[in-house]
Amino acid sequence: MSQSWEPLPSIYRSKQEFLASLPPWRRLLQKLNWHPTIDKKVQRYAMEQNIEQLKNENARLEAIESRLALFEREHSCGLTPHPSTGDSSSL
Repeated sequence: MSQSWEPLPSIYRSKQEFLASLPPWRRLLQKLNWHPTIDKKVQRYAMEQNIEQLKNENARLEAIESRLALFEREHSCGLTPHPSTGDSSSL
């Protein structure tokens, strides 16, 4: 029985999905001979996906913060007029 050291494909998110991807004879053998290393690969893959998601969210938040800082600089310097709210009572 050979072991694969390749990265875990994106479809393997759980033990059940991994087993479902195997042929029936291999599935039975794997159920009898399940190794915790596969669980660790699934957990590592999930953590890598979470890290990637957090990086994307962090980049999005940094872009929002930079736009907000630019808006605040423009507002404090008076470069852009105040948007009209349509309320004539403040005149």
